Amino acid sequence: MSSILARSFVRAPLRSVAQLRRGGGGHEGYNLPTGYLFGEKPLAPGAKRVKGDWEGLWFYGFFGSMVFGTAIIYYKPDTNLQTWAYKEAKERMAARGETIEYKKQE
Repeated sequence: MSSILARSFVRAPLRSVAQLRRGGGGHEGYNLPTGYLFGEKPLAPGAKRVKGDWEGLWFYGFFGSMVFGTAIIYYKPDTNLQTWAYKEAKERMAARGETIEYKKQE
């Protein structure tokens, strides 16, 4: 029994290495650190950075959606239950002819 367990523990690491070799793509899996910000080398003096095709779309899409979302949240209707109940109570009191305003007691 113990020899079977010993064999399974010995074989398990070998199996995992073999599985990694079969499914591997041969790359490191991440970008190695270069010491430069975002992996871009500093430009020569007077040189202008060339933007990628996606950068403008991302910038205007992201900040445009932020502005649009802010406007939507600002102008959304009030769906609070207390607000609805207050309006409904005012309407019912007005329909019955009761006064809605409270008078100051002296």
